[in-house]
Amino acid sequence: MNKPSHESSRLSRQLWMRYILALLAWAFAVLLAAFFARALCGMRSWDGTEPLYSLIHWMNRNVVTVYLFVTGAGWLVISYRFIARPLRYLDAVAEAAQSLARPGEEPIVLPPALEQTEAQLNLARERALRDAMAAKEAEQRKNDLIVYLAHDLKTPLTSVIGYLTLLRDEPDLPPQFRARYTGVALDKAERLEELINEFFDITRFNLTHLELEKRPVDLARMLQQVASEFEPQLAENGLTCALELPPALEYACDPDKLARVFDNLLRNACRYSTPGTQVRIAAAVEEGHILLTFTNTGITIPPEKLERIFEQFFRLDASRATRTGGAGLGLAIAKEIVSLHGGTIAARSADGVTTFTVTLPAP
Repeated sequence: MNKPSHESSRLSRQLWMRYILALLAWAFAVLLAAFFARALCGMRSWDGTEPLYSLIHWMNRNVVTVYLFVTGAGWLVISYRFIARPLRYLDAVAEAAQSLARPGEEPIVLPPALEQTEAQLNLARERALRDAMAAKEAEQRKNDLIVYLAHDLKTPLTSVIGYLTLLRDEPDLPPQFRARYTGVALDKAERLEELINEFFDITRFNLTHLELEKRPVDLARMLQQVASEFEPQLAENGLTCALELPPALEYACDPDKLARVFDNLLRNACRYSTPGTQVRIAAAVEEGHILLTFTNTGITIPPEKLERIFEQFFRLDASRATRTGGAGLGLAIAKEIVSLHGGTIAARSADGVTTFTVTLPAP
């Protein structure tokens, strides 16, 4: 059960205090009025025939009944007013909460007594507006990306069909031309596979929820394996990889999903590194956390892009015609996986050096 907030408790105490004080003030006012009325009546001589004398005489004989009646009537009026006030507050808060379902640009306004609640609701309204805008932008980026990918599928598919048709229709092609055309067709087919995989990534990210299957793993060994798998790609891009790892680094994690994080980070390093440079992977334990860093040398990522680099469907290279233009999901998925492990992932880029840092809670 949620505990009441400090403001609601303060407001409740304030209303109760005012209510009790109002009742006491009314009871005291009735007593004071009765005292002064009796004193004034005693200062006058009555002959017993005045109409007012009969009323005063009856009230004097039934003073307790009259006092209780007047006090009770006042109590009903005061109670009604004090019950109506929080109901008005409740109506105002309910109306404001209803407006959060479709937040607008106009701020929420509540009675002065609900100043802090008003501030909290306005913060929620602003957060909802930001989330709605971010979701709209992500949806637009996804739709644009699907259109681009669908268009890009035609190019390698057309090439594959064209070269395979040529190989089929020209059985007497010289071996060197046959090998060349076969290589081009294979290259285009691999590109086609990459594009199809990007479609699957988009679908999986939108329709599935990542769940972890943890078990003890040596992170140092895992990083060594990931780096070794990338040796052909590193060599193709003229890159080298340096590992700065402890002898062993035991950690309870989902190895398949965490390996995907490392794969995405190393793949990005290969894509955006300057040929002839070095990609550095380091791991260390500092202040109760495991720090994993992936550093490469290439272009400096502008601050405005660095802030959005972990957003869904955001691509550092917006060109849809290049091999570096992926679906824009790798880093978004990496962030979600790291968050599920209780960690964080961050990026910094300056003077051509870009570093991604994965921080995991030490066991």
